[in-house]
Amino acid sequence: MFSTLLFMDPVLNFTVFQVCIYLELDLVITDMGTQNIIWNVCKKYLTIGLVGITLTDRYAGVCPIRGSSMSPTFNPSLGSFTDDYVFLEKFCLDKYKFSHGDVVIFSSPTNYKERCVKRIVAMEGDYISNVNGASKVPEGHCWVEGDNSASSFDSRSFGPIPIGLIHGRVTHVIWPPQRMRKVDRRIRQDGLAF
Repeated sequence: MFSTLLFMDPVLNFTVFQVCIYLELDLVITDMGTQNIIWNVCKKYLTIGLVGITLTDRYAGVCPIRGSSMSPTFNPSLGSFTDDYVFLEKFCLDKYKFSHGDVVIFSSPTNYKERCVKRIVAMEGDYISNVNGASKVPEGHCWVEGDNSASSFDSRSFGPIPIGLIHGRVTHVIWPPQRMRKVDRRIRQDGLAF
């Protein structure tokens, strides 16, 4: 049964490998007769950690939002010392289910270590007007822009981004408590995102 699982999913493969090591270690310690409270606590936290890592890697996560490029949607006041923290759902990555107006977190096309948050303005096949005139968003790409265009480094600077760079869709602001709310899709009257 394990051999079937080992080749289906790399994340599950890694988790199954860790569980096998965990079980073997447990048998060795039990056979030696030295099972103690410290080992039981370590097992519990190791299990919780493995489950937590798997969930945040595959299904959802929490991310801080820094900067003013998405103001007023995120970090509306300049003098604030706290960043907004958002809930990031990753189910949309299954078949790249995105639409106009979605707020997404993606790896910057110019620096893969940097994460950016922007709103999808146009999807593949849409036409977008920019300083060079109108251009068509290529297949497998989307056009993203910040809500605060005056301080946003977005597709107007680096062009359309590959959909594969997207880490997930932002659904809710979860911190600070006074700003907890759902993040709505905003779409302009002309059909493109606001």
